[in-house]
Parts: sequence; C-alpha cells; structure tokens
Amino acid sequence: MTTTQAVPVTVAVSRRADPARTDEVVAWMRAGTALAESFPGFLGAGFVRSAPGSGEWHVMYRFADADTLRCWEDSPQRRWWLSSAQGIVEHTRVERRTGIEGWFDPPVDHVVETFGEPEPAAPPRWKQAVTIWLAFFPLSLAATLLTARFLADVPLAGRTLLMTLVLTPLMTYLVLPRITRLLHRWLHGRPAPTRQM
Repeated sequence: MTTTQAVPVTVAVSRRADPARTDEVVAWMRAGTALAESFPGFLGAGFVRSAPGSGEWHVMYRFADADTLRCWEDSPQRRWWLSSAQGIVEHTRVERRTGIEGWFDPPVDHVVETFGEPEPAAPPRWKQAVTIWLAFFPLSLAATLLTARFLADVPLAGRTLLMTLVLTPLMTYLVLPRITRLLHRWLHGRPAPTRQM
C-alpha cells in the first residue's frame, strides 16, 4: 500500500488599493491573517508593498496541503473577510504553487488566475541565473567585507549564519525585484508593463 505525502501549497495574491487608505488595507490584511491562523494546516502568511507610496500589495499564505487550503478558501469567515474590503481593495492576480519555487526544483503544480492582462512567460533559466548573480555578487561581496572587518572574532559559521539571515530578505524583497524591473526588456524581450492604479 502506498501513501501520498501531503504537499504544502503557497498562494500569492496581488492586490491594488488606494495608497491614501494604507492603514485600512494593513489592518484588513492583518485581520485576514488572524482568521487564517485559526484554521488547521495554516503554515504562515505575510504581505509586502511593491514600493513606498505604491498601491500595489503582494500577499502570500501557505497551508499544509490542498485540503486544508480549500477549507480556508471555502470558509464563511474568509468570504466575510473578503467582502469587508469591497470598494477598498481590488484583486488583480492569484497564483497557487506547490513545491519550492524559483531557486530549486520546478513546481509540482502551478495554477495562475489573472484578472486583466495575461502574465508574461518566465524568461529562460540562463537569464534568470545571470540576473540572480548580478544581484547576489555585489551584495555578497559587501557583506563578506563588512563581516570580516566588524565581526572578525565571530566563528565562520556564525558569520555565515548572520550573512544569510540578512542577505536572504534583502535579495528577495529589495534587490531582486529592482534588478528584474531594470532588466525587464532583456529578460522578456519587451518593455516593462506600465503600472495601473
């Protein structure tokens, strides 16, 4: 008898809102996270703004498997929560993925729902690798020089741990989004799409 292992599912949602209503949007997203936390299988959630003053938000949440995700997504609590933001928040894109994305194995499953313009195809892997290297090399060099100068007495494992704890979020949320916007034409063979509000 074979048993199938449950695969965690990550959902990424893009939303637009009036930048003047940022406090309301943040409170609304925190309320949604608090509701989701009470559901079995909830593994975590977070949200980030595209840029200071932007009305574009990216939200991610993760559940242990498709069944526990479905329980949350079909729940009356979530329906109420979503309806409470009508007129404030516009959903522009929803993406569901299983597996570890981007830097490791290809996804087991990948579903995207787009509201509006279709999402462009991913650039070739070699272009992704060059982009990551262009972002990572100067960041890694600067971190290595700084830790060697200011943390020389800390053991190598400790310095490496500190560097990775600092560099991973910097790469993910600050450096890579900027460099991919800068290299958009080269990565996709066309200019970056204009932002809409």
